[in-house]
Amino acid sequence: MSCLHKYWLKEFFKFFSIIQLLILVLFVFIDYLSRMERFLNSDISLIGALGYVVLKVPFMFVQLAPASILLATITVFGLMNRNNELLAIKSSGISVYFLVKPALLVGVLFAVLIFFLGETIIPVTMARSNYIKYNVIKKRHDIYSAKKDIWIKSKNKLVHINFYDPVNQFVAGVTITSLGENFGLESRIDAKKGYFKQGKWVFENVIEQIHAKDSMDYDVKSYDKKIIPLTFKPEDLGEITKKSEEMSFFELKKYVNKVEEEGYDATTYKVDLNGKIAFPFICIIMVLTGAATGMRSFAKDNIPVAIAIGVVISFMYWVMYGFCLSLGYGTILPPVISAWVANLFFLCFGILYLINTE
Repeated sequence: MSCLHKYWLKEFFKFFSIIQLLILVLFVFIDYLSRMERFLNSDISLIGALGYVVLKVPFMFVQLAPASILLATITVFGLMNRNNELLAIKSSGISVYFLVKPALLVGVLFAVLIFFLGETIIPVTMARSNYIKYNVIKKRHDIYSAKKDIWIKSKNKLVHINFYDPVNQFVAGVTITSLGENFGLESRIDAKKGYFKQGKWVFENVIEQIHAKDSMDYDVKSYDKKIIPLTFKPEDLGEITKKSEEMSFFELKKYVNKVEEEGYDATTYKVDLNGKIAFPFICIIMVLTGAATGMRSFAKDNIPVAIAIGVVISFMYWVMYGFCLSLGYGTILPPVISAWVANLFFLCFGILYLINTE
């Protein structure tokens, strides 16, 4: 590795560490203080509450790393531009694109690191963080979720849900058992599908079995649609359902296969599955865009403007990436395309931006 590459890497990691540390400290500070009232009204101690916030730091590191990479790259190239170091490199007969090599190396390393964290640390910390949030802070003891199945106690009813789609907000494979005195079985309702409409749960393809008094027999009825009063709402299910970030790539892939084998629509999770591979590649795109921005003539005279442009680029990426994922969730785009289209667009933008650098 050349001295120029070592120098660039040293400067990059210095600025990246400063930017990322500053952002994460602000995140912990703001998140902790903004939830203070909720912490005080729950059973969690203030030390435990701080631990709850810290558990989200690995996830936030991954989410914020691409923006920090972009800003650090712009800063390093901008300072080299201001100090005429890029001009000196050109005068020596070395192409400034020679410095893009360590930048690309950094992008690849961070892409691998982000994927590694998503496979190891983040599923564990986010699962623990969500458990504290819903069971300790919000005290939701009436709903329990395994990887897929959801169990809910709603007054005298015990509800089992085989599958919940958090995007379209419908449930499938529902069994509702009503208990009477001495926990005797009063009725059982099986429904193929259910959805929340105008504040009520509407279930389709319903079979209801009602226990006849003073008998061991059951009266069986069927309905195309039936409204059943329940105390929980879709957002309650969304809170407790196991999230994609709580699963590694291979766990999520296994879950997708299981959902599809049981005949349910796994589009939402397939989009997230492709996103787990697509998202780390943004690190490579960010270093290309950052290099192109830092090398431009305006960055030499006004680095803050270059950094502002970097912030705008990061914001544009997040908007487009989120929008494309939404199109995937809504089945407007295939899962693979919805997860990768933002990366392809910004990759082309970054390459053209770098080629046309003055």
